[in-house]
Amino acid sequence: MLAQTRFSVLDRSRTRDGHTNAEALRDTVRLARELEDLGYHRIWVSEHHGVPGVAGSAPTVLAAAVASATRTIRVGTGGVMLPNHQPLVVAEQFGVLESLFPGRIDMGLGRSVGFTDGVRKALGRDKGDAEDFAAQIQELLGWFRGTSPTGVHARPAEGLTVPPFVLAMGEGADIAARAGLPMVIGDFRNRPKMQRGIDHYRANFRPSPWATEPHVVISGTIAVAATPEEARRLLIPEAWSMAYSRTHGTFPPLPPAERVEALTMTAKERAFHEQGLAGHIAGTEEQVADELEILLKETGAQEILVTTSTYDRPSLLDSYRRLAGITGVNE
Repeated sequence: MLAQTRFSVLDRSRTRDGHTNAEALRDTVRLARELEDLGYHRIWVSEHHGVPGVAGSAPTVLAAAVASATRTIRVGTGGVMLPNHQPLVVAEQFGVLESLFPGRIDMGLGRSVGFTDGVRKALGRDKGDAEDFAAQIQELLGWFRGTSPTGVHARPAEGLTVPPFVLAMGEGADIAARAGLPMVIGDFRNRPKMQRGIDHYRANFRPSPWATEPHVVISGTIAVAATPEEARRLLIPEAWSMAYSRTHGTFPPLPPAERVEALTMTAKERAFHEQGLAGHIAGTEEQVADELEILLKETGAQEILVTTSTYDRPSLLDSYRRLAGITGVNE
């Protein structure tokens, strides 16, 4: 089953203590080349605004840099937050990407409008804008089909085919099903909720010009190392950053695992940190292979999008190498 499944990566361009935003962005480009050599199907980049721990704020710009540095791996967004943008502009941006890198561009679309009131105000948006996500998707796809009623044509997007994916946040599974689009859903830590979303999507899927049958991509953290302890240490920096954000209100750069291990945490911080370490797929090659076989049997997913972030980039690459070895993506 592993050999029949596509494996891809979402890299959020996470910043690290002692490193710059520029380094984080270059890390993403460098990782894309390494993933291509390992045989991964695609690499996606994300959109976050005003977050100290994430450098990736302009996904289509970063996607262009990644595509320029690679040759065969598919490149896309996980995702462009459509309520933040005019659909025409998004169509134009992806039209440019597809024109420059034909057959390699994916258009992952999300419905977030920012994490704080300040960010939403700076973007000129509010929480209510996400309620129009389904209509925004249809408008966006209309620019590619040339069906806009305004008489305006999206250049160079019109007539091009850029595969769209819906990030299933909240009502996203229903929106993806009714629009007849591939769906990305996660994470592994809440498998019953993920499975409910998948079941709803498949039951309500309506074929479209973009997809004739349901296509499920499941996303989550996977860490592979020589020992279970080493794999768990890969999870520590992100788990602490999440715990810190939930107790201090800001999402910080990733610290080294050894610094986190030396911290004296409050009871609340410790609880959030342990929660952040739980539920992921982490361990040796054999352990991870067994977990993935179970997960794929349960979900029937066609693809897994790996979303691992950690401070130690060499160890992260080693994890991806080990994962490629057990999944056969490099064969």
